[in-house]
Amino acid sequence: MTDIPGLPSRRSFLKGSAAGVALSALATSASAEKAEAPVSLEDYKREFLNDAEWAFVMAATARLIPSEGDGPGAIEARVPVFIDRQLAGDYGSAEDWYMEGPHDASASPQLGWQTPLTPAEVYRQAIPAFDAWCSKTHGDVFAGLAASQQDEALTALQNGDVELQPEVRDFFSILLANTKEGYFADPMYGGNHGMQSWVYIGFPGARAAFREWPERHNIKYPLGPVSISGERA
Repeated sequence: MTDIPGLPSRRSFLKGSAAGVALSALATSASAEKAEAPVSLEDYKREFLNDAEWAFVMAATARLIPSEGDGPGAIEARVPVFIDRQLAGDYGSAEDWYMEGPHDASASPQLGWQTPLTPAEVYRQAIPAFDAWCSKTHGDVFAGLAASQQDEALTALQNGDVELQPEVRDFFSILLANTKEGYFADPMYGGNHGMQSWVYIGFPGARAAFREWPERHNIKYPLGPVSISGERA
């Protein structure tokens, strides 16, 4: 991860986030069909994001988990594909969420989702507003800025220094959470291409039995990860 002030370091982010996000994917039904071989990001047929939104998500996730470093970046892991598919599905439409008011924009996020907008609507409204701020402040939309300017803009977004409507005030937190999820989730959801992030941190994936390993300390697990679909890294 890029060292944006207030964000964790790349290694602590990867190690600290892996268990919660990757293990949550294992709770999904194992009846999913084997994933098709992914096409390149240039040829990927988007399900939700328009051109401007796709350019933003590509650029933003690439700064949150950059390609430079000793592990795969968000682009290599195809995090933008994960986000696009999630926004096109039940998550994006908040299909099974309680969405009735009242909504208090000043309330702590710990009290729950405090906007009448669905996640898909948050992205759709927040991205053009943030791009407009970037154009006014830095002279171009986010995707057109230099990496250092993108980091500066993301820091401003994280710190609440970008003027956004109250309904999309938590956009940075949502974007960061979705980026983590796409990086560590099972590949069947579109991200974590080739289980690269699991290989990097030594996570075994959806292997079924570990009974002989809990009592073995300081011994590296010898087997590579397996996805829910049965794909092996």
